[in-house]
Amino acid sequence: MAEEVTEIDQMPDFVIVTGMSGAGRTEAMHVFEDLGYFCVDNLPSSLLGNLVQVNEETGRDGERRRLAVVCDSRNGDFFGDLDAELAAMTERGISYKTLFLDAADDKLIARYKSSRRRHPLCTDGTTIWQGIQRERHLLMGLRDKADFVIDTTDMLPQKLRSTIRGLFSTGSERKGLAVTVYSFGFKHGAPYDADLVMDVRFLPNPYYDPELRPLTGLDAAVRDFVRLREETIEFERRWHDLLDVVMPGYVAEGKQQLAIGVGCTGGQHRSVALAEATGDYLKSKGYRVSVAHRDLRLAERGKDVLVESDNVLDERAGARKGA
Repeated sequence: MAEEVTEIDQMPDFVIVTGMSGAGRTEAMHVFEDLGYFCVDNLPSSLLGNLVQVNEETGRDGERRRLAVVCDSRNGDFFGDLDAELAAMTERGISYKTLFLDAADDKLIARYKSSRRRHPLCTDGTTIWQGIQRERHLLMGLRDKADFVIDTTDMLPQKLRSTIRGLFSTGSERKGLAVTVYSFGFKHGAPYDADLVMDVRFLPNPYYDPELRPLTGLDAAVRDFVRLREETIEFERRWHDLLDVVMPGYVAEGKQQLAIGVGCTGGQHRSVALAEATGDYLKSKGYRVSVAHRDLRLAERGKDVLVESDNVLDERAGARKGA
């Protein structure tokens, strides 16, 4: 956990995204959203200082809400104030990073033709090429002063995402994938949101041991019963081999969230123990993992009902003896 806090602390608090229309600003904002930034698109540059001030005044104590803002030529005359506004922010001691996205003219033209959108500087009947030249002239100074410039001419979206994460998130690419591992019981319904589902009902069931039945996979006795068996040891070895193959693939594809469901019959014993073990394994590999147990509350409710029933039976037995 300490490593993750350090990585977050090293991320810039304020990022301004600008650049050529069609160069990937929308995709960039998606990345910053995934990194936990509060994102504002198409903000007039004259409002940058106001946004920072409002963020400081409304932020809760101890909370560091990071901002990512797109300022571009869609704002018309407002865009011309960006250079001056950035200089004013520097004088006020407000730190920021600027990201400039660019691409070759022919690629920008092709992207606009395929999207059938109008270039923001082609409002007076000019061609797309003429609009691009206007925009280049307008942005020339900003490009030279930008902290980071990314040429997206030959970039696929996943490459752009990984490049931005590499620049603004000091953690590994694996930290960009939020993994949830959860246990569940098939008798309570199959999962709807899992990307991977592992059925562990083939393993011996602690439920049939009277001493283990009221316990859960979080208890050492059940955990040992499940994980110390030869068949489970072999299963976990092969399960880890599978994870070692698929997880890097999800990272390479730029996937941001992944849900792994581990299911047994009731969601109380085997799935709980193995979901915890799976989470520990993925954490050891550098992934950002949270572990949950979907149906454990149902099992524990059943456990409480069982205990309550035993108490009622004891009371009745005592009453009969007293009679």
